[in-house]
Amino acid sequence: MTLSLYTASVPVFRQILGSLSAILTKAEAHADAKKLDPNALLQARLFPDMFPLVRQVQLATDFAKGAAARLAGADVPRYDDVETDFAGLQARLEKTLAFLDTVAREAVDAGGDRDVTIGTGANQRQFKGQVYLLHYALPNFYFHAATAYDILRHNGLEIGKRDFVGTF
Repeated sequence: MTLSLYTASVPVFRQILGSLSAILTKAEAHADAKKLDPNALLQARLFPDMFPLVRQVQLATDFAKGAAARLAGADVPRYDDVETDFAGLQARLEKTLAFLDTVAREAVDAGGDRDVTIGTGANQRQFKGQVYLLHYALPNFYFHAATAYDILRHNGLEIGKRDFVGTF
């Protein structure tokens, strides 16, 4: 059996982004229940040189939409990174999930040999589609989604592995 690029990407992105949305809902409720300033969670980071929660969520959505678009040969949707609260992050997740719904399975599956270029100038990298997905996009997507989870868990949110994995 051959595993398609679509199957290895879009449903996986949808699953983890859905989980991230549920975790953010729990985080907002946690902040309310504990009388915490929501910004304390939104700007929390695991270490001073790491991005805060808000940026981790933004990057997870960027890798999901970017990978799906690039594999499909479509333009990558551009989002302004302006989210400052849980509602903004939820809207970004919803927008990303809606975009993923528009990506054609056939187009993604045809992207395995497509040339993918990311970055600019000295930071530019080129990949074939399959290598891009498996060795760059998916690891980065999981890194940022897991780091968002870890920041919230570290800050007392009662979540576990099932919350991260979600439903599939």
